[in-house]
Amino acid sequence: MNIILLSGGSGKRLWPLSNDIRSKQFLKLFKTESGEYESMVQRVYRQIKAVDPKAKVTIATSKSQVSSIHNQLGDQVGISMEPCRRDTFPAIVLASAYLTDVLGVDPKESVVVCPVDPYVEADYFRALKTLGEQADKGEANLVLMGIAPTYPSEKYGYIIPEDGSSISRVLSFKEKPDEKTA
Repeated sequence: MNIILLSGGSGKRLWPLSNDIRSKQFLKLFKTESGEYESMVQRVYRQIKAVDPKAKVTIATSKSQVSSIHNQLGDQVGISMEPCRRDTFPAIVLASAYLTDVLGVDPKESVVVCPVDPYVEADYFRALKTLGEQADKGEANLVLMGIAPTYPSEKYGYIIPEDGSSISRVLSFKEKPDEKTA
């Protein structure tokens, strides 16, 4: 499984702990079973490798985060460094080019893209593996995973499936709806 983790944001939501120099995904906030603390990026990487030890993980990031990634994950993770911040789609395209041009990944292989900082349990990563397997079937050029919302929000877009099954075609997408629509 090829995974691109998006880590381009400045992570200022936890200010003053996080800022332009120290993004939230690198703060060691989570206690492991052994009692040590790990960061969001360490936790996500560990969870991915627990579900699929052979997963190829590439982090799409800015130059300012490269040393933090190497300090926390070592050199085993691929890094696609953006020359400047241009939002999500360009980061995905650049990381995909890195996979094919630098790592030699076959362009026909599926790639799973997700954020570097979700606070989720192992079943999320098992679902990512299933998502990759679904993409490998070649039934669609793009496969999405949605999470059922627990409350209405104007902050997130919504995937509207054709039916209620666990795997469904997308009927439509609602981009960050207003409060009433959400």
